[in-house]
Amino acid sequence: MTERSEGTEHKHPTVDVYLRVAAALVILTVLEVGAFYVPAFRPVLVPVLLVLSAAKFALVVMFYMHLKADNTFFTFLFGAPLLLAVGVMAALLFLFFGALTLRGAAGAG
Repeated sequence: MTERSEGTEHKHPTVDVYLRVAAALVILTVLEVGAFYVPAFRPVLVPVLLVLSAAKFALVVMFYMHLKADNTFFTFLFGAPLLLAVGVMAALLFLFFGALTLRGAAGAG
């Protein structure tokens, strides 16, 4: 086996960093729950929840799965299929719900 050189070791985050990330996740969760119960957010509820959950997902992946300090190949290996899945989901949403919206707008005139 080969020995690792000291330059390839990455520094792990401290407990303070993990506690700050956990606090940010708690705050984002409170915002998600709060957004659900505010009637003014009803028209934009789904996009708001998607953005907040994407922020939580990014924090968990970067810090708790250590992709922030890992090799960029692993980040690409994880991120590329994720971006592909998001693109497919967005296309399906526009395909199905966009047709309903356009059909509803055409029928109103």
